[in-house]
Amino acid sequence: MNNSAFLNFLFLSIYKSKSKHIAIFIISTLLIFLLASMTFISSSLQQETLNTLKGESDFIIQKIRSGHAADTPTAWIDEISEIRGVHVVTPRIYGRYLLPYDEKYFTIIGVDFFDEQIVENLKNTFSKLDIKAFLEKDQMIVGEGVQSYMRSNHYESYFNFLTPLGKEKRVTIYDNFLHDTNLVSNDLIIMPADLAREILGIDEEAVSDISISVPNEAEWDNIDFKLRSLHFDARVIAKTDMQSAYEKFYNYKSGIFLLLFILSLSTFMLILYQRYAMVGSSDKKEIAILRMLGWSIKDVLKLKLYETLFIGIFSFLLGVVLAYVFVFVFNAPLLRDIFLGFGNLTNNPTFQPVIEGGLFASLFLFFILPFVFAVIIPVWRIAIIDPYEGMK
Repeated sequence: MNNSAFLNFLFLSIYKSKSKHIAIFIISTLLIFLLASMTFISSSLQQETLNTLKGESDFIIQKIRSGHAADTPTAWIDEISEIRGVHVVTPRIYGRYLLPYDEKYFTIIGVDFFDEQIVENLKNTFSKLDIKAFLEKDQMIVGEGVQSYMRSNHYESYFNFLTPLGKEKRVTIYDNFLHDTNLVSNDLIIMPADLAREILGIDEEAVSDISISVPNEAEWDNIDFKLRSLHFDARVIAKTDMQSAYEKFYNYKSGIFLLLFILSLSTFMLILYQRYAMVGSSDKKEIAILRMLGWSIKDVLKLKLYETLFIGIFSFLLGVVLAYVFVFVFNAPLLRDIFLGFGNLTNNPTFQPVIEGGLFASLFLFFILPFVFAVIIPVWRIAIIDPYEGMK
């Protein structure tokens, strides 16, 4: 058969049966849209998290009491510095400031503004940061979620913190993080280390934990062992462990949706198979007429294959495009909360486009193959019967 004539007949067949195909097309597009959206969100969050962890130290050590992290003695800093292979040891001040009545919290990080490396990093983030002006009084840099919460409670330019001693501490808002950093900075507050100590109630002889940099990766296992051997109540967290934990967390949530997708897809394919297996008399007559006109079984299957591929591929591409716009243009309203959570401050992040070609190729094959077989097998069972039987 002439290729142009075959294609003309193919599109005429699709147009004639458009009412039959439209429901299949809409459901297929919706399934792909949901799974692609969750894949885009998960990939973007994983990439953002991994990029953030790249700047983290190789190890973190903290004191454990009753199974929970406690303030770490500053005396540990000198002990860690004496370990051969350790390059930089940095005490860290941070903690959660719980907000009464709302069951929400701010994440406060105390920064040593006399550390040249830290100041340089902050200046790269805040081009207008004047360290001298910042340190003239009690000031802080806040995330977008923190600022929105404060404004909703009528704190436009400052916030009154309550210290563990019951004293009120007024801190002025100096600047805020850019919207593009919301995934990391939404509930974050940066302030001088001494001010953070006072608000969080951390003693002068203690820190929240200690970060450790080890340039030689070959020594990581040895350093890990030595750190764990220092004190019986020490917990050592490696950067690789944090990366693995975040990957498992996002993969777990993506896996739940993948499982739901498989169940939905299986149900849809079963319905689709039954739909074509219970072909009406008009469809049987159509196939019988084609066979009587000289079409072979191969030609009939080819027609239905191309018809199915056209619908399947177009619905897949449309679903992916809609998911891309939904996630990276509109920032995935509703769906993003499944990954980011509902419990703390409202977050309206900006997802950075991340497309994993291999993953979407696998998704395409996983979708299109059952889609094709659910249609072709029933059509083949009809096409092999005698054409005159199909006319009855």
